[in-house]
Amino acid sequence: FPYTTLFRSTQTQSIRSYYTFNDVDVDRYNINSEYTQVFLSAREIDSSKVGDSWLIRHLKYTHGYGLTLSRVDKVTSSGQPDMLIQSIPPVSQIPEVQITRPEIYYGEISSDYVIVNTGEDEFDYPSGQSNVYNTYDGTGGIKLSFFKRILFSIREKSLKMLVSTNITHNSRILIYRNIMQRVQKIAPFLTYDDDPYVVTIDGGIYWIVDAYTQSSLYPYSEPYSSYSTNYVRNSVKIIIDAYNGNVDFYIVDQDDPIVQTLSKIYPKLFKSSSEISDEMKAHLRYPNAMFKIQAYVYSKYHMDEVKVFYQKEDLWDLAHQIYGTEDVEMEPSYYVFNLPDTEEGAEFINMVPFTPKSKQNMTAIMMGRNDGDNYGQLIVYTMPKNKTIYGPMQIEAQIDQNTEISKEFSLWASSGSTYKRGDLFVIPIGTSLMYVEPVYLEATNQAIPEVKRVIVFYNEQ
Repeated sequence: FPYTTLFRSTQTQSIRSYYTFNDVDVDRYNINSEYTQVFLSAREIDSSKVGDSWLIRHLKYTHGYGLTLSRVDKVTSSGQPDMLIQSIPPVSQIPEVQITRPEIYYGEISSDYVIVNTGEDEFDYPSGQSNVYNTYDGTGGIKLSFFKRILFSIREKSLKMLVSTNITHNSRILIYRNIMQRVQKIAPFLTYDDDPYVVTIDGGIYWIVDAYTQSSLYPYSEPYSSYSTNYVRNSVKIIIDAYNGNVDFYIVDQDDPIVQTLSKIYPKLFKSSSEISDEMKAHLRYPNAMFKIQAYVYSKYHMDEVKVFYQKEDLWDLAHQIYGTEDVEMEPSYYVFNLPDTEEGAEFINMVPFTPKSKQNMTAIMMGRNDGDNYGQLIVYTMPKNKTIYGPMQIEAQIDQNTEISKEFSLWASSGSTYKRGDLFVIPIGTSLMYVEPVYLEATNQAIPEVKRVIVFYNEQ
């Protein structure tokens, strides 16, 4: 339930007005020896909310602090996420996941430069009616000699960096703290996924960014959608230390000729995927952006008979659903469950359903595998041609036509509240399909939505 998780984190876990949660990320962790899908959200500082003072913005409020983590399959009795990591300092109910280095100096919304190891103690986190302060103990940033202070004063068009008595010969300036700006400055020749995600490993907090090589010059190849790109590969994974700002580029597709060439041009930039720790490898995801491109292309190129292909007799669409109150195209979703016809146990996969062109019954489901040696494998389950399998919009219609459900929808809509429908999940169980959709209720005078119902459709009920 990412919708309510983000609101819950923002409203109850921000702690102070200057903290914010940019988005919610989906990942998997071993919790009490169980392979578990979770939501995570990093708590960052919004520098626009700490005041206009140069000292406060650049020397005092330098970093965010910690994250929240909740299971995807549990909510509290009031319909709120059941947090397993929360509060400041982070309190974890998971023995396997403890955060000992919660400071976030590099993040998704960090924009201003900050100067650490100054004569001004850094704000660390609030504690009751007072605050706790600390001093940066990392290796990030550039040490500020007097000459560099002059250069950075010119760069930032501010004399305060030059004349401040708080800055010493041990002070360091941290620049390009926005992780997307950081990777683009280092390697502008790659294309980057716009959805980096946060992980916690060995007590620290890290960001993972997917990078792509692409071209519009691949011969005998059809451009994707309205873009000129006709070649794209997710060849690089980037891991960023949220405390020190270290950026490591790992090649995960050795067969990509573009990244092979780049690694020869920049031999010190790229590392082998064998250097990624096993703990970090367990959190690599097959990116939804890449998966969706492949799904769009496959909706046409699944046709392997010449006449059928050129007459476009069997085109597919990505399925639609009711999200909130609108008819929208479904986005790929991540799940943890057992794939049909496999004995490998629960897996982390992304999935999207297809419908025939301009129709609503389901024709196929595409899945991408994320774990271990199966990473990147795509599987397509096609539905039998002689049987109608309900597509997501037909399930949405079944929901609307159910008298008990529609009665509650009408009641909620007329009692000073608004309800919204979440993502419709299509879950294979053996040779059957189960459909699951959460429903959120939000009072007009309350900004925290609650999971009010979970609608399950299975075996015509």
